[in-house]
Amino acid sequence: MSAGTYTPRPGAAPLPRMIAAQTALETRMLLRNGEQLLLTVIIPTLLLVLFSAVDIVDTGSGASVDFLAPGILALAVMSTAFTGQAIATGFERRYGVLKRLGASPLPRWALMTAKTLSVLVTEVLQIVLLTAIAFALGWSPQGNLLSVLLLLVLGTAAFSGLGLLMAGTLKAEATLAAANLVFLLLLVGGGVIVPLDKFPDAVQSVLGLLPISALSEGLRDVLQHGASLPWAQAGILAVWAVLGLGAAAKFFRWE
Repeated sequence: MSAGTYTPRPGAAPLPRMIAAQTALETRMLLRNGEQLLLTVIIPTLLLVLFSAVDIVDTGSGASVDFLAPGILALAVMSTAFTGQAIATGFERRYGVLKRLGASPLPRWALMTAKTLSVLVTEVLQIVLLTAIAFALGWSPQGNLLSVLLLLVLGTAAFSGLGLLMAGTLKAEATLAAANLVFLLLLVGGGVIVPLDKFPDAVQSVLGLLPISALSEGLRDVLQHGASLPWAQAGILAVWAVLGLGAAAKFFRWE
């Protein structure tokens, strides 16, 4: 046996392994947080069940769940990619967690990649749960699965960029208040539960440009009406994604 056979060889793990480990950690932290669990699972589930079972809002012809399910899926994406990520990242920045992680062998871009992957994992769990509940309520989806996946990815990118921008520029307490306020406003005015045609014409044109409206209406066009990819809504989400991620990359402060 040669000398040094058992000599430690300290060094960083391979980058894919570091990203995978950080993704698993971010996902566990996201799912263990009671407030985030309320936003990502409980509220969308309650809204889907309540408004499908009780005729509170006129959703047009057909079963209420056929209108509501696509909007609730859009709400689930927003709650995780925007609200949950903004709040969690904002407080990590305040407590110096991001600063310490930024000084670790894990590159900063890889840390943001891990956060994005954790959001996607959480969204998959949300979509599976909400889809199962919607089927139990009598949902009959139509359309192309690839179009749905593309809209969900674009929506995730758009909301992630906006969430990271907010978390990286505002104080943690301001991020907490602003993210929850935006969540409530977009829930009411984003076409999730209340159809956009219930609003005045001048307001509809503005609301239709919001990312939550584009995602909910796009998913509804595909899943309820069987349309192909709604290019207008996809284009709106793509613009929000580019603007949000670009602004977050430029203005995000790690301290």
